[in-house]
Amino acid sequence: MGNDPQSVLGMPKPAWAGEDVAMLYDMANRFLSEEIAPRYEEFEKAECFDRQSWEKAGANGLLCASIPEEYGGSGGTYAHESVIAEAIGHVGVDGFGIALHNAIVAPYILHYGSEEQKKRWLPRMATGELIGAIAMTEPGAGSDLQGVKTRAERDGNQYRINGSKTFITNGQLANLVIVVTKTDPSKGAKGTSLLVVETDEVEGFERGRNLDKIGLKSNDTSELLFNDVRVPTANLLGTDEGQGFVQLMQQLPQERLLIGAQAISMIERALALTIEYVKERKAFGQRIIDFQNTQFKLAELKTEATIGRSFYNDCVARHLEGNLDTETASMAKYWLSDLQCKVTDECLQLFGGYGYMNEYPIARMYRDARVQRIYGGTNEIMKLLISRSL
Repeated sequence: MGNDPQSVLGMPKPAWAGEDVAMLYDMANRFLSEEIAPRYEEFEKAECFDRQSWEKAGANGLLCASIPEEYGGSGGTYAHESVIAEAIGHVGVDGFGIALHNAIVAPYILHYGSEEQKKRWLPRMATGELIGAIAMTEPGAGSDLQGVKTRAERDGNQYRINGSKTFITNGQLANLVIVVTKTDPSKGAKGTSLLVVETDEVEGFERGRNLDKIGLKSNDTSELLFNDVRVPTANLLGTDEGQGFVQLMQQLPQERLLIGAQAISMIERALALTIEYVKERKAFGQRIIDFQNTQFKLAELKTEATIGRSFYNDCVARHLEGNLDTETASMAKYWLSDLQCKVTDECLQLFGGYGYMNEYPIARMYRDARVQRIYGGTNEIMKLLISRSL
């Protein structure tokens, strides 16, 4: 077993990780190790990244990898987005919010934007000039997207947006926000529309506080307030009002798969670091790895991680063919994030008291992992979605 997170499971590379995908992983890993990791502690303390890091990521081809070249991207697929997310997990800079920008926000514009919208926004997202966020959650509506209260009223050739959002990833830095609104509250889900707000261009937009979280400290997560924010009707995503809920449902499987990528990559890093530690640390006159309990525990975790990686890789292959259904994506999200929390907990135990010290990466992983079972739809919602296929 190697101590490198990518090789810790000793598994062959999947068919979708061809030469260009492998090269992108290596490039991402190198960039994150050299440019981001040395400053990560600073970002954790500031509870926010800086724009310069985003622009550097853009210059190094790590933004909008799956967006066609004609819109400033690299012309790749979700496979490319996956290995960028995995490199983030393997290097241990989990708070860098580029995966959400790349694999969640940008695809909404690619899939539902007009030609004019794609040309206006995507090239600037690829350079990091625009940092993306998606504003779904509200103080009174989390996993229940139909309960959204933020209102967008049509007024001539503009929409007037009023409402508040919370727990928004990239919330302090984002200057392109896709806002889930109600254009017709009487129609429930069918009255939901997605509107793009360029925050630098509007009045009445306010960022609330940068929220104080258990983990992922360096990832700015905020309340966003919309007070009579006016945007052109041309900022509606889709040809007509009321398409928002369907658009969200079509894109959520990829978001859930991305959470799976973040889970399996942290699992691999946790195992690699723990194996390294137990081979060095001694107690009662022998190495920790020499105790049968340690061997059995790590044998169990390696087995489950291997199952998780196989399942994740298969989900990616299905997604690239356009065959990843909601149930399977929900299984990946819930099972892998549950496993992530289990593995980080069990690995921390093998570090003993040092595992509880923040200077050890396993302590941060333990904290950072917990939210994965909540965002992107709670794991309870995932089970509900899976149960509908029974």
